[in-house]
Amino acid sequence: MLKQVGTDFIDRRNAAKEAKAALLEKMKAKRNDPDAQARRDEHAAIVAARAEREAARREQQQAEQAEREAERAAQAAAEAEAAEQAAVSERDRLIAQTLADQAAQKAKRDARYAARQSRKG
Repeated sequence: MLKQVGTDFIDRRNAAKEAKAALLEKMKAKRNDPDAQARRDEHAAIVAARAEREAARREQQQAEQAEREAERAAQAAAEAEAAEQAAVSERDRLIAQTLADQAAQKAKRDARYAARQSRKG
């Protein structure tokens, strides 16, 4: 009985070896097949074209992103300029108000002085 089990194992091993060899021969035949090579070349061309389109798309997206960033920078610069102008005009308004307040105080002081001088006589 052991003899038969060992023979079965050897037969199965030989059958597996033959199947692997047949698969290897089949793959070698496919590799050398001109139709298969044409399909591989076609596939390689499709992959290359896809890569080229993706690169062009990425380049365009980067250009659009750079344009958006430039617009944001220009807008930020315009906002900064407007804020500076607002600060300058606010400062000018405060200076003018301070000068007007000082002139009003001087006018009151001059009026008091004139009134005192007129009372003295």
